Amino acid sequence: MNKKIILLALLMLLTAGDFANGKVRKKRATVQKPKIELQERVDEIDNYDFLYTEGGDDLNYDVITINNIMDEAMSHLGARYRSGSKGPSAFDCSGFTSYVFGRSNMEIGCSSRDQYAKNMPISRSEMQRGDLVFFTSPGSGRSVGHVGIVVDVDPLTQTFSFIHASSSKGVTITNSSEGFYARRFVGVRRVLQ
Repeated sequence: MNKKIILLALLMLLTAGDFANGKVRKKRATVQKPKIELQERVDEIDNYDFLYTEGGDDLNYDVITINNIMDEAMSHLGARYRSGSKGPSAFDCSGFTSYVFGRSNMEIGCSSRDQYAKNMPISRSEMQRGDLVFFTSPGSGRSVGHVGIVVDVDPLTQTFSFIHASSSKGVTITNSSEGFYARRFVGVRRVLQ
C-alpha cells in the first residue's frame, strides 16, 4: 500500500514538473468552429422566446410597452397624494395607475374597483413587472380599495415591490411584505393591450 502511495506521489511530481517546464504538448484543434454572425445569434435566441414567457403571446406581454409604462411611473416618484386627483402633479392611487397606463394609450378603468374588474385576473405566481396589484383599504372593508403597479417580483418568496400613490407618502415604492400591505393583498390583474 505504501509503495503505491509513493509511486503515485512520484508520478504526480514528475508530471507537475513537465507542466512547470512547459514540456506538455497542447492538442491542436482539428475542427474549426464556423463564424456565426451577430444577426444569426439573435435569430437563434428569438426562436426560443417561448421558453421565457409563460403562455407566450396569449398574454400580450410587450416588453417595450411595459418599459415605457414603468419609466412613466418612475418619473412621478415623490408626486403628492390628493384624493380624486388624476395627475400629473398630484394623484390618488387609481388616478396614478390610470394616468400612467393612459400615457401608453391603454384604458384600464377609472377607480381601483373598476381596474380590478376590467383587467385579466392572474395568479400571484404569474405576476410580473407592470401588472396591477390590489389591496383593501381601511375604508373599503373586504373589497378593493387600493391599487399599484408591480416593479419587481421575487419568484421564490412571491413578494414584490410596487409603485403607487400612498395617502401618507405620495407616489412611492413599497414592498408587499410590509405588514399593512401583506395583510391587505387582494389580487393581481394583467392589462391586455
